[in-house]
Amino acid sequence: MDGTEGNAEQPAERSHRSSVSSVGARAADVLVYLADDTVVPLAVENLPSLSAHELHRAIREVLQLPDSALEAFALWLVSPLLEVQLKPKHQPYKLGRQWPELLLRFTDAPDDDVATDEPSLQFRRNVFFPKRRELQIHDEDVLRLLYEEAKGNVLAARYPCDLEDCEALGALVCRVQLGPYQPGQPTACTLREKLDSFLPAHLCKRGHRLFAALRGRAAKAGTDGQGLLNAYRKVKEVVSSDSEREASLRTHYRAYLLKCHELPFYGCAFFHGEVDKPTQGFLHRGGRKPVTVAINLEGVHVIDSREKHVLLGLRFQELSWDHTSPEEEESVLWLEFDGHSEGTPVNRLLKVYSKQAELMSSLIEYCIELNQAAEPAAPQESLTGPVGGPGSSPPPTQRPQLRRQSSVVCSRIQHLSTIDYVEEGEQIKRVKPKRTTSFFGRQLSMGQGSYTVVQPSESLEQS
Repeated sequence: MDGTEGNAEQPAERSHRSSVSSVGARAADVLVYLADDTVVPLAVENLPSLSAHELHRAIREVLQLPDSALEAFALWLVSPLLEVQLKPKHQPYKLGRQWPELLLRFTDAPDDDVATDEPSLQFRRNVFFPKRRELQIHDEDVLRLLYEEAKGNVLAARYPCDLEDCEALGALVCRVQLGPYQPGQPTACTLREKLDSFLPAHLCKRGHRLFAALRGRAAKAGTDGQGLLNAYRKVKEVVSSDSEREASLRTHYRAYLLKCHELPFYGCAFFHGEVDKPTQGFLHRGGRKPVTVAINLEGVHVIDSREKHVLLGLRFQELSWDHTSPEEEESVLWLEFDGHSEGTPVNRLLKVYSKQAELMSSLIEYCIELNQAAEPAAPQESLTGPVGGPGSSPPPTQRPQLRRQSSVVCSRIQHLSTIDYVEEGEQIKRVKPKRTTSFFGRQLSMGQGSYTVVQPSESLEQS
């Protein structure tokens, strides 16, 4: 569900090949790609009429996966331009034949790219699979697939992480790939030679600290490998009666996933879009910046595609939304949420320009329906900590203080150009709240912590 025109993310870059290697009158060889780039060949009959559900079953049989894999994974059609999770009833072959039409509808890709782009069939995490159920999985093969996908998203910076979290996750990758830490091996110099195997590339570039300082970022943003080595040294080994290496790896796969569960956008679907930049300078220059919109069962996150940090994070209880279709005007996903202007409560609107606005709006709606239909679960932490799956209890009205105020997962509203609406949609500079109904009717109300419109206040004056 991710259109990444012009700047494709790493997981999609490998998808330049067709998943149908040969087609005969009745049989075909279908290639299905796993998160670790492993290819699973399937010989199937009547491919044009074969459903995603039937292919899913065939993959599970070949890989000998347990029943837990049925809901944990889904089939995706993926290319550098678009990512789409398939429903069980979808027919992958027919959707593959319709791929150019999907690209024209949901991307801004040039005609030449549309003509040459071809999707591959991938076996990936189901965006609708709750994290709380992932914690119940103990099968090593399933955990390994989930680990490989999460690792790929971290290394590609699709999951923005703070440096210390990247080093903690990278240390677990070291443990999986290199075995238990041995004093003196490897050295920081050895790790530095293949640092991008353990940490996101933007943290491994030479001169990163210099450029970060010139651009006003914290010098701590870079790494020389010593922090990774220190974290690797601290990875705990589990003492178990089962001395097999696989049992030990299963523990580290779970530890990696548990750490990723702290990321509020874990398990999300990605979409491409743009937002308005705040005007700067006396010439009031603005423009747009590319963003990635990450949507999962807990909420929506708008991520700066270049800076690798969160611009806005909202739980479904904290927003209302809508989208405008291309027939009406430029395709836009509208997000409305509570905010403040010079200390005064306001209702804010963020415009996300994207030809995938329709897909995003539909996914938000479906996630909310799943949340409402799910059975109640135990209360979970806020956006900055582990978040529950569907049915989690409403959050408190007042959110706890963020763990790290400068964290890449914290919202950066000041980097966004939002619209403050009052008096039935009038845009103003300073606020005199009058509106008592939401600008949009599409929202989730779940008691405390829900999105609320600004109430009238006669004492507040508009300038």
